[in-house]
Amino acid sequence: MGVITDPIADMLTRIRNANTAHHETVDVPASRVKTAVADILKEEGFIRSFEVVAEGPQRTLRITLKYGPEKEHIITGLRRISRPGLRVYTSKTEIPRVLGGLGLVILSTSKGIMSGRRAKREGFGGEVLAYVW
Repeated sequence: MGVITDPIADMLTRIRNANTAHHETVDVPASRVKTAVADILKEEGFIRSFEVVAEGPQRTLRITLKYGPEKEHIITGLRRISRPGLRVYTSKTEIPRVLGGLGLVILSTSKGIMSGRRAKREGFGGEVLAYVW
């Protein structure tokens, strides 16, 4: 496989594709940032669980997806906002809302990666990584 220039976008794309195909789990090369994003998705109820698997030289993040009782998608959309070619930042007073507050904003702040709700509560702005709804 080639060099991945945007690992977070790669992770979101893998989750989106596995969700569309109704897979139970999806494997992503692990990093601290991806683990933090997966932790936020779990806290907000978009995924069932995740674990870091140390198989071979590269650690893998195994994400267990979550579906409704009739196999309906819990994650209906994922969008990468800030990317290597165009960074997007927001202040603490202008944190965007996704679907009128029903979605999730993932921010990278000076205190780590956190949801938009938590960043607003604690008074942090930062880089807008992704929207999830």
